[in-house]
Amino acid sequence: MAHAMHIVLVEPEIPQNTGNVVRLCSALGAVLHLVKPLGFRLEDKYLKRAGLDYWPLVELIIHEDFAAFEEKVVLPKFLATTKGDRRFDEVRYNEACCLLFGSETKGLSEDVLRKYPKTQFRLPMRRDCRCLNLSNSVAVSAYEVMRQWGYPNLF
Repeated sequence: MAHAMHIVLVEPEIPQNTGNVVRLCSALGAVLHLVKPLGFRLEDKYLKRAGLDYWPLVELIIHEDFAAFEEKVVLPKFLATTKGDRRFDEVRYNEACCLLFGSETKGLSEDVLRKYPKTQFRLPMRRDCRCLNLSNSVAVSAYEVMRQWGYPNLF
């Protein structure tokens, strides 16, 4: 199976973060999934500005809700959460997989976390820090997956 990374933003709220993830997906050749509801319109000027001219280089898939995403995408799912019991670099990522990230203010819902208890991971940070910026978390996690895969098709 060919390497295929899918980045999934579940109910993202801040257009600039999503725009930054568009640029990341462009650089890595990752598919970007946005799960509604979104906290912005896709025509938002901040979203477009953050994504610059990278939009045509990214395969973007919009899902009406999480159930629609699960129905359509059957790849293994790895969930980023501050509640994860394994560090992101301790997980072994499948050759084709999804990295899921929740909204900036709420993270992934308890319902979603309950469905995938064995594939949750966390990024290490100090205990008194609540969380990292969404687009930074996506970048750190995605590059770990690429490192494990040997950076296929990247130079």
